[in-house]
Amino acid sequence: MSQRDRDRLVAISALSSGQITQRQAAQQLSISVRQISRLLSRYEKEGDAGLIHRARGEPSNRRIDPEVKVRAIAPHKEHYSDFGPTHAAEKLAQRHVLEFSKETVRKWMIEAGLHKPKRRKVVHLQWRERRPCFGEMLQIDGSQEAWLEGRGGFQPDLINAVDDATGRVFMQFAPAESTEAVMRLLRDYIQLHGRPLAIYADRHSIYQTNQQATVEQQLQGLEAETQVGRALRELGIEYIPAGSPQAKGRVERSFRTLQGRLPLDMRLEGISDMHSANCYLNEHYIDDYNERFAVEPASDYDAHRPVGDLDLDAILSHQETRVVTNDYTISYYNTRYQIARESVVAGLRGGKVIVERRLDGSIHVRFRDDYLTVSKLPPAQPKVSQRQRPKARKEPTTVIPADDHPWRKGYRDMPDGPIYP
Repeated sequence: MSQRDRDRLVAISALSSGQITQRQAAQQLSISVRQISRLLSRYEKEGDAGLIHRARGEPSNRRIDPEVKVRAIAPHKEHYSDFGPTHAAEKLAQRHVLEFSKETVRKWMIEAGLHKPKRRKVVHLQWRERRPCFGEMLQIDGSQEAWLEGRGGFQPDLINAVDDATGRVFMQFAPAESTEAVMRLLRDYIQLHGRPLAIYADRHSIYQTNQQATVEQQLQGLEAETQVGRALRELGIEYIPAGSPQAKGRVERSFRTLQGRLPLDMRLEGISDMHSANCYLNEHYIDDYNERFAVEPASDYDAHRPVGDLDLDAILSHQETRVVTNDYTISYYNTRYQIARESVVAGLRGGKVIVERRLDGSIHVRFRDDYLTVSKLPPAQPKVSQRQRPKARKEPTTVIPADDHPWRKGYRDMPDGPIYP
């Protein structure tokens, strides 16, 4: 007998001996008085065995038809053999109109040998309260998982930004986790939501540098900074360096979810290139992910700030300083640019200009606060040193001696006689 049956036996025995009433027995067992009357009748006829449930040992009336179970397992073996139970249950409902609970699917997968339960390791992490407002802090990181599973011959990296207050994600595929990839993600995010107050990222060389500040930076009271660091400063976004990967818990846990789901979903969609993968993220996956996993923030206030007069294309670009030569040209990565006559102003010759290489690949040159009109010059001819110059080849000259030339005479007929007597 189960504990429930034993509790019923105690109450029904007391009722049968007249120690308690039917109403009191019903209150003790949390069942109706009518059910107590039925149990008492069965107890008096069958004894203790009459209190055992009649369906014990029999198949449940709510059991799933074995044929339906076979229909549900067939897609697992064909398409979802490496899916997790929760993910597989979602795909059965979306693509095959077979809705079952994740625990039912888990049990079937274990029975079919398609899933092996794993015991989770106990890891103690210090809890940190979420930021209260949407846009108050953005966690950014990249992952080098095999997102396309080898299809297309090229494997991109996934750059992910997770809002700390809500868990909402904004992500893009890029050739690599680089300065350009982070800037492109920030530009698209700011155009969609606005400027966040801070970003929380690791101590990658994209965000931090060990170089010493230049003289100009020291005069301006600035420290040495990377291109992303400069852009964040100009945008008014605080950079918070993480002490460890575990400190960025939200973005790290989101990668754990994405690594178990996103490659499999893109496999089902037949995606094999980075452009199609980004289109899939923007059109379907990000909205579905946020709808499922995002939470409501503690505050209704949106901390994002408008862009205003800031030029995102200029700020989120690769900027370097160049010196203008006497002929009003600059050299930038083995390419010369001529500054147009109408852009020449006082102090330009010999002065320093900022060269911006923007995300679309265009080049813009800025002197102080004004942009200059420049044109690309043909590559200069390489200089040849004196040693490298080929020597002029002289044509050979033919000299025919005269008839009375000493060379035409015998050595005995020479004027001074023979050299050897």
